[in-house]
Amino acid sequence: MPLIMMTGLPSSGKSTRAAELRQLFEERLALSENQHRKLSVQIVGDDTLGILHNAYATAGDEKNARGQLLSAIERLVSRECILIADAPNYIKGLRYQLYCVAREVNTTQCVVHCAIPIAEARRINESRGNEGYEPTLFEELVMRYEEPNPAVRWDSPLFTVIQHEPDEKLPFDKIWDALIERRAPQPTFSTAVKPAIEANYFSELDRVTQEIINAILESQRSGVPMSHVVVPGTKEKVQMPSRNLTLSELRRMRMQFTKLNRHMPSQINRIAELFVNYLNINL
Repeated sequence: MPLIMMTGLPSSGKSTRAAELRQLFEERLALSENQHRKLSVQIVGDDTLGILHNAYATAGDEKNARGQLLSAIERLVSRECILIADAPNYIKGLRYQLYCVAREVNTTQCVVHCAIPIAEARRINESRGNEGYEPTLFEELVMRYEEPNPAVRWDSPLFTVIQHEPDEKLPFDKIWDALIERRAPQPTFSTAVKPAIEANYFSELDRVTQEIINAILESQRSGVPMSHVVVPGTKEKVQMPSRNLTLSELRRMRMQFTKLNRHMPSQINRIAELFVNYLNINL
């Protein structure tokens, strides 16, 4: 049955809300008198997979962590289980991949956004001591975070919980309706508003991604094995696999990325960084 993607800043309370969701589903399912009673509820994420915070410190380690999460979800998602993905899920490319996994098994999915001011998340993280994120890593993850957008299909339906409001509750009835009863929530004004697109965004998207592909191919032509490749437009480096990447493979990755970002544009000065992150996750 459904896949629920938790997302939010580090230390925004995703795991607490995931546990709350599981309890609410289990209580509702126990009272059901139809086929829903047979459904199970399971949480999969960093804690259950043994992924530590420092796995997000380097592109290589993060790629491995993302691979673990994706493999676990592909293995566990089914029509008999409500699966809660309790992980940062902070990159829209990853949320798109998870959306595709749900579609492959013909099940519903949604995103639960644990929204919180950066200053409050930072305060909570510092209060956790050694159990929190290292301060530099926390700031890096905040910078990388891509908020979900209800106007795109992989982030919809989107349910936002304002974490710093003491009386804020999960909209569980709406989540149940969207996932179990398959009744989509009514669109709101916010879902109808599309982000403003800079005038030359699409031409820059094509140019920047092509330059990165060219840089990777040029480095491979040197014949010198490299663990990473420096590309123009960003300090992020492409983590190279232990084999040469083919032109068709890189073209496919570029096409997927550009298609994704035509639906949900980002800032022009972040295109190179986001494309490198996308490559590091998917190669």
